[in-house]
Amino acid sequence: MVSICLPDGSTREYDGPVTAATVAGDIGPGLAKAALAARLDGRLVDLSLPIARDAALEIVTARDDDALELLRHDCAHVLAEAAKELWPDIQVTIGPAIDDGFYYDFSRAEPFTPDDLETMEARMREIVGRDEEIVREVWDRDDAIGYFKSIGELYKAEIIAGLPEDEVISVYRQGEFIDLCVGPHLPSTGKLGTAFKLMKIAGAYWRGDSRNEMLQRVYGTCWRNDKELKAYLHRLEEAERRDHRRLGREMDLFHFQEEAAGMVFWHPKGWTLYRTVERYMRDRLDAAGYDEVKTPQLVDRTLWEASGHWDKFREHMYTSESEERIFALKPMNCPGHVQIFKQRLKSYRDLPLRMAEFGACHRYEPSGALHGLMRVRAFVQDDAHIFCADDQITDESIRFCDLLMGIYRDFGFSDVMVKFADRPPVRAGEDAVWDRAEAALKTAVEAAGLPYTMNPGEGAFYGPKLEFVLRDAIGRDWQCGTLQVDFVLPERLDASYVGEDNQRHRPVMLHRAILGSFERWLGILIENFAGRFPLWLAPVQVMIATITNDADAYAREVAAEMHAAGLRVELDLRNEKISYKVREHSLAKVPVIVAVGKNEMEARTLAVRRLGDKRQEVGPRDAVVAGLARESAVPGV
Repeated sequence: MVSICLPDGSTREYDGPVTAATVAGDIGPGLAKAALAARLDGRLVDLSLPIARDAALEIVTARDDDALELLRHDCAHVLAEAAKELWPDIQVTIGPAIDDGFYYDFSRAEPFTPDDLETMEARMREIVGRDEEIVREVWDRDDAIGYFKSIGELYKAEIIAGLPEDEVISVYRQGEFIDLCVGPHLPSTGKLGTAFKLMKIAGAYWRGDSRNEMLQRVYGTCWRNDKELKAYLHRLEEAERRDHRRLGREMDLFHFQEEAAGMVFWHPKGWTLYRTVERYMRDRLDAAGYDEVKTPQLVDRTLWEASGHWDKFREHMYTSESEERIFALKPMNCPGHVQIFKQRLKSYRDLPLRMAEFGACHRYEPSGALHGLMRVRAFVQDDAHIFCADDQITDESIRFCDLLMGIYRDFGFSDVMVKFADRPPVRAGEDAVWDRAEAALKTAVEAAGLPYTMNPGEGAFYGPKLEFVLRDAIGRDWQCGTLQVDFVLPERLDASYVGEDNQRHRPVMLHRAILGSFERWLGILIENFAGRFPLWLAPVQVMIATITNDADAYAREVAAEMHAAGLRVELDLRNEKISYKVREHSLAKVPVIVAVGKNEMEARTLAVRRLGDKRQEVGPRDAVVAGLARESAVPGV
């Protein structure tokens, strides 16, 4: 007998081995039709897998979270089948599911064209329409290698030859197409549906090694239904419209050039935005009890060796040699802050000590990874380290979480998720130390009242961390803030304080960041607001444009008054039509345009037009200036 336990707690008994497809059919024809796969004791499996023992079983349908990855994986296989049908000499290599879609890498003499994408997508829809059964088969290793070699699929043969000797070699057959895969898969191609689209072509080295052949990677997206696909394509259109690189040019904020790849040239307006954010952060940190410091850019390699960063990050560090010594441009601020902590003997009465730095860091990133402000080689972290005793971890973590959430709200982000990243495979410190650190951080985040999900193995090499992920205006997630509990670095760098017992103790080091880096944060802000910043952030808050030259003197008076009120204001006294001026400054995303002419000058009024609003409001000069000054006040400070 085989006993199957269902999610509602009920059980079904079978005389012998049974498949999830049979169980679904027994539950009802609707579930059998909707079934895509199953979870067997929590593990995703094919519907056709024989179950020969007592087990917990859950039928997976398109409504389940697991369904998306399953659909995307199958979509990659259908793409490979389509490519093989269209170009029999092509070689298929690997094709995984990824965020928002899938890809497949192909070896082909001729480069793909955009027309080829349309041809492949059309053939994929034909394959879905055939509703080909997808069947798992287990093959002998040598037979599998021989088969794939015989049909010219040398990459597949190489993959199999590199698998461990005890690895089960499974293939999936759909129609005439056979692909190497561990599965699971849908029961047939018809279950895939038509909510997919091929997106682009890119190059990719075999196994990610530049010494190997350059393959052609075809990217696609796949969703559960046409509504989700349409929403995703709309998000892409919105993302392109909001692209910070394009807006940076249009708004004259910054630029990049090859002579300093991955490093930002900030223009006056962009630097005004940068300094506004920096000033806001400095005020918030001052109010939260942080002491700001500054540490050197170049530090001898011996410090990085002692901290463990040399072994871990050496390939990402810029170095310089002089006086027969090797120096490194700092990739992070942590070791420098420990040096400041160590300069004078600390007492338990000095703790917690909150040390902040807007630290300029450099990390070598491959040129292909650079992406505007989002991925750079020179950046400034809003970095801070809290040195505290073990029994202060919870209180300090709660304080930090409150500060972070308040800052995110001030910038307009209210949807924030928390992920708990525990010990990575490669790490510093003993397991007992990691046990302490992970327990302390879990206690802290739970005491802070923040729900969290696990992010296994993604902690820093010296300690576990909380990752704060915010969602922007078009639904994209950005991991920005972090809080890390570190027992390792104070030990490695010999930091200590004198406790109540007059004995030396190691402080706990809380590594924390809120924005992450100023550069990336500003890129996120530009895209979140599509350049239409709230008044307090806008580089130019008010543009005063004259209707006639008769009002030039009045415009200058108003500009001086607004400047004295703390507003960032500019003048447009050009001999152009007011409609032309309004259109130009609207394209530049200036939030407030004030038009002044003879009538406004005589009545001592101002005509105010808001960005995106065709209406114009006329009000007394003093009241308008005072109102805009109040509106531009920095929040939370």
